[in-house]
Amino acid sequence: MKQILTTIDDLVERDGLYYKEFTDVPFTGDITDKTTQGTFRNGEKEGPWVEYQDNGQLSYEGTYKDGIQEGPWVQYYEDGQLSYKGTYKVGEEEGPWVYYHDNGQVWYEGTYKDGIQDGPWVEYWKNGQLRWKGNYKDGKEDGPWVHYYPNGQLSSKGTYKDGEKKGPWVLYWYKGQLSSKGTYKDGEKEGPWVYYLPDGQLSDKGTYKDGELVKQYQ
Repeated sequence: MKQILTTIDDLVERDGLYYKEFTDVPFTGDITDKTTQGTFRNGEKEGPWVEYQDNGQLSYEGTYKDGIQEGPWVQYYEDGQLSYKGTYKVGEEEGPWVYYHDNGQVWYEGTYKDGIQDGPWVEYWKNGQLRWKGNYKDGKEDGPWVHYYPNGQLSSKGTYKDGEKKGPWVLYWYKGQLSSKGTYKDGEKEGPWVYYLPDGQLSDKGTYKDGELVKQYQ
């Protein structure tokens, strides 16, 4: 007798569990069709899962435990190009993760702890140039950060504390000339700031208090 295969379209989801239509027993068994291959146990995804795009390209591959993502996970763009890869722990991102532009260049890479960015992170422009690098602590920017233009020139540099800019910051024009410099306090401009034109000439300067300009000099 020919075996009847179960497809993902044969199942319905109720309160987080999967059932065959017209049944009250959570589904246990394998799913095999053109786009999905995996196993359910007591209505929850369990073990290795693979899903394909409609064009036949691989969409993702990873593992579930008790219906939750667990272990290495890889996701792809529609054309088969790698989109991201990393590891899940009880459904949360954990450890090193890498994300890619659709041209294959690395986009982001860094580390998660319990699903939150924690530790060094970097982002790259689509042309491969570094866009920024810095550190996260409990999901917030913390410590020295630097930003770059797509041409590789430094855009800005300074420090964050608990996700807010703090202390001296310096900004640059696209070709490397100094644009402005001053100090932040609790994410707001504080004290003297100086601004320059792209040709290096002084533009203006002023003094800030809690982010508000309180005195301007020509």
